[in-house]
Amino acid sequence: MNPNKRPQPLFTTPKRLFLDLLYISVGCILCAVAINGILIPHQFVTGGITGLAMLIHKFIPSVNAGWIYFFINLPLFSLAWMAVGRRFFFYSIIGAVCLTLSMAYIHIPIVLEDKILDALLAGLLVGAGAGITLKSSGSQGGVDILSIMLLKRFSISIGNTVLCVNITLLLMVTFLYSLDSVLYTLIVLFVSSKIVSLVVTGLSQRKAVFIISSHWEHISKEILKDIRRGVTILEGEGGYTHKKEQILYTVVNFREIGQLKRLIQQIDEDAFVVISDTLEVMNYSIGNQPHW
Repeated sequence: MNPNKRPQPLFTTPKRLFLDLLYISVGCILCAVAINGILIPHQFVTGGITGLAMLIHKFIPSVNAGWIYFFINLPLFSLAWMAVGRRFFFYSIIGAVCLTLSMAYIHIPIVLEDKILDALLAGLLVGAGAGITLKSSGSQGGVDILSIMLLKRFSISIGNTVLCVNITLLLMVTFLYSLDSVLYTLIVLFVSSKIVSLVVTGLSQRKAVFIISSHWEHISKEILKDIRRGVTILEGEGGYTHKKEQILYTVVNFREIGQLKRLIQQIDEDAFVVISDTLEVMNYSIGNQPHW
């Protein structure tokens, strides 16, 4: 660690503070609606610390699942402080408290005729709630803390971590629930993990683009001028013709990919273009590094 590096400020601007608290509140409310309105009434199991709290609540129904969730989270906050940062730590405490209170006091019954629809809706609500909370500077605690740690250390996506941890916990408690409930829960876990990744990543997904064209110089100038993205020129050679080729490499965001494709087609319809997804991009102008 750089000894001269200044500690991360807890609160940047009043606007950022308001948005963080808004994201946390909305996200926790959505999760509480799904837990109290669908998961608990239908005996669906969920994963992570929430699932563990619901499991304990099954045996001790007199204790609210929200308070159980909060107390189980307490040891995890030390990990948030050490592995991520103090801002994430404090905001995660706020998120855990908010989810605890939401689970304790928000009870909106949701009645659908098909249990598959219940599972899909629960997955959408839980995934959207967790994802919206992670758009803030904190989390709801629990598995979210572990997910952020693995994302920052090993670039493992949040959705994959949530799905793996949840399925592991689910397999441990299958003997306590009916097979139907377990299978419906798999739907909840899969949908929620995908929605979390979608909400957190959203339109910030970056695309890496390779372009091989005889009009490479013209295309390069247009990318710099119209899209205002950097271009790297690589030296290449055709495997069959052994002809020297200039390969353009650039990174654009999801919203710019359509504009780039139209630009290339207008200049050279025969251009060879490869577009691939990126996991993370580190750069001050195009990077999509986590904000925690």
